[in-house]
Amino acid sequence: MTWRRQKREAPSVENHPWFHSIDLGGGRMTAGVKSAARLQEELDRLELPDLRNRTVLDVGAWDGWFSFAAERGGARRVVALDEYAWAVDHRAHREYIEASARRRRRPRPPEEVPAIWRPGELPGRIGFDHARATLESHVEPVVGDFMTMDLAPLGRFDVVFFLGVLYHLKDPFLALRRLCEVTGGVAVIETACVVVPGREHHPLWEFFEGAELDGDPSNWWAPNAAGLLAACRAAGFSRVQPRATPAVDDPPNPGYEWHYGRAVIHAWR
Repeated sequence: MTWRRQKREAPSVENHPWFHSIDLGGGRMTAGVKSAARLQEELDRLELPDLRNRTVLDVGAWDGWFSFAAERGGARRVVALDEYAWAVDHRAHREYIEASARRRRRPRPPEEVPAIWRPGELPGRIGFDHARATLESHVEPVVGDFMTMDLAPLGRFDVVFFLGVLYHLKDPFLALRRLCEVTGGVAVIETACVVVPGREHHPLWEFFEGAELDGDPSNWWAPNAAGLLAACRAAGFSRVQPRATPAVDDPPNPGYEWHYGRAVIHAWR
């Protein structure tokens, strides 16, 4: 049976399901899935280079928290690139995931569900646009599928954010090769990461055919730290440096055989 949403509401900022908690000023804070405190912790964990007078590309910007943070950090130009998060009706997506769980059915990725995937309307972008206008930001929005778009018009950037994107892509090695193309200085990569005890020195990537990781059907891959570093080098980066990786003795996540955490690496072209 094809899943259909009962009623499609016109996108509005009032019913937008925010992912980022963004301080809009005047005591106004968006009600994001990620709190402002958590986002600041994630920003600190990235150990960003000095962004003053740098150009920054934020791949997979969503509501734009990290794009606006780069602007506050003194970047002279910030480009927020997205299509996937902007094309998804996130409220409908949540309803679909809940309905799939009730029916004990494996959910499909958003782009395979017409009631959720709306690239012609970009319902998921309304939060970014509202925050950008309210903040009087000069961040430049660009709509495009990073995996298929022509990268030449984008050019290269001093710093590229690739945060929470890699494990959502079906072809992560191609993604890293394309990431290298747009990186003029350093790419900051944050991604899901797996720890396989006794195999830390082996470059490994675990594939998820469904929603095995956190119940999310858009999670496709989890590399271990060695696998992530090796893939970056093979993709063309001249130097890679881990900034944060799960500890090798971290216990398995509840309900899982292994530990799944997060990794941050810096990769220089």
